[in-house]
Amino acid sequence: MRGIKSSLLAVALLASGAASAQVSVSYTKPEDFADVPRNAIDRERVLKDFSTYFNTWNARLPAGQTLKLEVLDIDLAGRMWPRRNGGEDIRVLNDGADWPRMRLHYTLEQNGQPLRSGDADLSNMSYMQRINRYWETDTLRYEKQMLDEWFDKTIVPKVAAR
Repeated sequence: MRGIKSSLLAVALLASGAASAQVSVSYTKPEDFADVPRNAIDRERVLKDFSTYFNTWNARLPAGQTLKLEVLDIDLAGRMWPRRNGGEDIRVLNDGADWPRMRLHYTLEQNGQPLRSGDADLSNMSYMQRINRYWETDTLRYEKQMLDEWFDKTIVPKVAAR
């Protein structure tokens, strides 16, 4: 009896894993992105932070769906100002023409079948004038807000209230 329960549990776990949602992300020529750190180590850190953030969407996708993202360009909020003494560059946000932008290609699939795909040119021109749910210490808070809005509108549109 114990062996049957273990087998059923294993089958249930496999079935739930097959039906779980997943986001996969790739970065095309990140060294050529409009605005990511010049230093390879810092650039990898920023891309890792984005990948970690994109993985939070796994829980927001319906079971059996896969979202494939190909990030083509990133322009972070603000502008980098080099430090003269050789220290780390400083990112300055001035609420002008320095809003965050991102270009990506996406494909949303359900059980391996494409539901929709396309290219997205994202930007948030009023990034500093809106309420942001991310902490001020989050260096990607404006980009995450922009991506959340795109995800909610394009990938998992909300059902209209009745």
